[in-house]
Amino acid sequence: MNPLLSISKEVQHALDNNLPVVALESTIISHGMPYPQNVEMAKTVEQIIRDNGAVPATIAIMDGKYKIGLEEADLERLAKEKPVAKVSRRDLAETFAKGVLGATTVATTMIGAHLAGYQSIRNWRYRWGSPWALKKQWISQQT
Repeated sequence: MNPLLSISKEVQHALDNNLPVVALESTIISHGMPYPQNVEMAKTVEQIIRDNGAVPATIAIMDGKYKIGLEEADLERLAKEKPVAKVSRRDLAETFAKGVLGATTVATTMIGAHLAGYQSIRNWRYRWGSPWALKKQWISQQT
């Protein structure tokens, strides 16, 4: 296994069994919404994905590794802890080297998904829709 990866059991099981996995960026959790709405939104989006037959894999950088599939404690940490780096491609090396907490953009989410062994990055977008669309749907239901 890649030493820069920490994959949740749920996501690893899905990858091992060729089940659909939806990669979700994490910047909206740390930078896009206030606490506790950010955690509530993340859990709701993940449940929508599960309800539609796929496994959600919210991706962040924690403790010097890509974390593929966040547990509840990870979501809380990402939502509450400050500072959280907003990590795009150009920021990856520094974020890993410093071991700081980082929220992924779409670009770094795709890199993490590729490293984790996703066979296709675009099929989930076609079949399940963009995570942003799910988040917008969640936001519109809250107002």
